[in-house]
Amino acid sequence: MRKILLIVLLCWHETAFSQTEAVGIFTHHANIGKPKMAGSSRYEPATQTYYIKGGGDNIWFNRDEFQYLYNQMKGDFILTASFEFIGQKGNAHRKIGWMIRESADEAAASMNAVVHGDGLTVMQWRPLRGAYMRDPEDEIFYAKQTVFQTVQVERIGKKITMRVANWGEPLQEIGSRDMPDMPDAVLAGLFICSHDSNVVEEAKIWNVRIDKPVPSTYHPNPQIRKNLPARQPVLGCRLETITVLDGKRNVIHESKTRFEAPNWMPDGKKLLFNEGGALYTIPVEGGTPEKLNTGDVTRNNNDHGISFNNKLLAISSSREGTSSQVYVVPLQGGQPKLVTQEHPSYWHGWAPNNKEVTVVGLRKGSKIYNLYKVDINTGKETALTSNTSGHVDGPEYSPDGKYIYYNANPTGTMQLWRMKPDGTGKEQLTFDEYHNWFPHISPDGKWIAYISFPTDIDPNSHPSYQRVTLRLMPAGGGAPRVIAYLYGGQGTINVNSWSPDSKSIAFVSNSEAEEK
Repeated sequence: MRKILLIVLLCWHETAFSQTEAVGIFTHHANIGKPKMAGSSRYEPATQTYYIKGGGDNIWFNRDEFQYLYNQMKGDFILTASFEFIGQKGNAHRKIGWMIRESADEAAASMNAVVHGDGLTVMQWRPLRGAYMRDPEDEIFYAKQTVFQTVQVERIGKKITMRVANWGEPLQEIGSRDMPDMPDAVLAGLFICSHDSNVVEEAKIWNVRIDKPVPSTYHPNPQIRKNLPARQPVLGCRLETITVLDGKRNVIHESKTRFEAPNWMPDGKKLLFNEGGALYTIPVEGGTPEKLNTGDVTRNNNDHGISFNNKLLAISSSREGTSSQVYVVPLQGGQPKLVTQEHPSYWHGWAPNNKEVTVVGLRKGSKIYNLYKVDINTGKETALTSNTSGHVDGPEYSPDGKYIYYNANPTGTMQLWRMKPDGTGKEQLTFDEYHNWFPHISPDGKWIAYISFPTDIDPNSHPSYQRVTLRLMPAGGGAPRVIAYLYGGQGTINVNSWSPDSKSIAFVSNSEAEEK
């Protein structure tokens, strides 16, 4: 009888410290190591923000005490979030961050991406259960007055990498470590430790994203992909909005299938996106997508956008036996009118006069894309570029009509440029190592939003499923700042997706493949 009672008490004890009700996207939360002061975790749906409280003596030596909000995960993944302690006072060594752990045992092997109360930011690890915690000799301190930090952890095979950025900056690698004894199935999530057994600390955490990248066998070229014998995955998508002032993101729609390229509708209340050859609108706070009527033009791609007078929608679509051509249709829907006779042609911008569009196309047997201005009534084309090498894309007018912004690769990296509406006066705007695509001008004409791809891709391509950033810079040129770190690429922000008040942007990020 005593043995049975002991078993019951042990089961109750475990249940008391490990709760399985979901908190946001996390399935478990627990006090690890029996801290004197218990912690808790909660999620605020309206702001998509997590609040975690935790006590604990330390996360160090050969055992840990802390509050943990986590999922059970396998394979490769990318964890990204922004962190901030609530309250300026507290132990200098209080800790928040991401943790990958072999189990909920207090002595479990783990890899921790840690931000301390005094600004110390470091990767720490326990290679085996019961071993002493380790960290590198070169520790990085951020200033105490830093408002918040974004922390990212990526696992590829047995290798785990930590990256950190202050608001507006690119992610910088803090450390990388092979963990050969870490199992494939792990716990991964958010943590907090007060570093004082008599105190409970609190932190808020937002822009929390868990991404499952494609395997290393995935090929970025769609023409090659379709001929490969192995099945190539299609990742699910999130439709997100972000306020550019503070970088706060909200997921408003998710799908296990692929959708792309949002436009913000003129009333500011709905977004437009393409999926499966059709166009859909959805309320900006989320809801059920509604199909937009595009008549017999039903193979629409991710190049579409709204005229400055808010009356017309330009779409790019292909018919059987042809590649993409450009059409215009009333914004409320209807039968589209063909604008470009030649193909391939991809729409990217409206002229402020609402009578012309800018397109990217191949002409006269050339294998090099160039930019053109096309009259929507007559179909007359005017060449804006005449490149014989490299690639140009994404031509978009400024609201005042003085410039056309675009991206080009004349020297080996894709950068942002602008020119006068007649194609003269070309000037380069960005000068960094990233491959920068799709400049989108805010309605007030003050800002350029664009996507930056990593340095190791073909500069003439904008593939899916990459670690990319969304950036913001003054329209006249100047230093850019990062406003979002995400897993995405093709379809993320191909077309202008600024809100009418120039305060927010919509975009698509990728999550994970649908289970078969």
